Amino acid sequence: MSRTAPAGGRPVRLVAVSAGLSTPSGTRLLADRLAEAVHGELGPQGYEVESRVVELRELAVAIANNLVTGFPPPPLAAAIDAVTAADGLIAVTPVFSASYSGLFKSFFDLIDPGALTGRPVLVAATGGTARHSLVLEHSLRPLFAYLRAVVVPTAVYAASEDWGTGGGAYADGLPTRIRRAGGELGALMAARPADPEPGDEISTLERQLSDLRFD
Repeated sequence: MSRTAPAGGRPVRLVAVSAGLSTPSGTRLLADRLAEAVHGELGPQGYEVESRVVELRELAVAIANNLVTGFPPPPLAAAIDAVTAADGLIAVTPVFSASYSGLFKSFFDLIDPGALTGRPVLVAATGGTARHSLVLEHSLRPLFAYLRAVVVPTAVYAASEDWGTGGGAYADGLPTRIRRAGGELGALMAARPADPEPGDEISTLERQLSDLRFD
């Protein structure tokens, strides 16, 4: 995909992490819907959005080996690099035992605690019942706060009964929540300063040193 940003914008990188275990997966479906909502926010503004989905199910053995050996194999290293280089992150987990899945937590245990500092993150979860929706606030939001990420205000939980419903008079339906959350993440991605390209760090340091005056 093109890395050339249109006038007034720049290319942005969106990564969705899905911890779904089945195929097809409701967790992956929610990740895809959220990514579409981010595209819907940024596309009309002229941004080129580079999207990638990291399926943790495909990396489960590599994640376990990395936890034991301390060395990620190339596919896992590439996934970690994609997550830490993203302008925006979507993190979706199924709910197991009233919390995020062990696979989801194990993957983010491999992320350096400072690597996501200031990164916009949209957290989401899927489960069989709406009773587990508080996992978003009790587990997911604190996890990414610890990683120093910026979590968007709207978190999205999708219970089995939420799919195919439009909400009611007193509650927003799943599509509305997805659009709102995707819009919030897209807005933060657009506002986030671009990461320096390789070599730019040196140029910046040289400029800072040239501005110093020594008496």
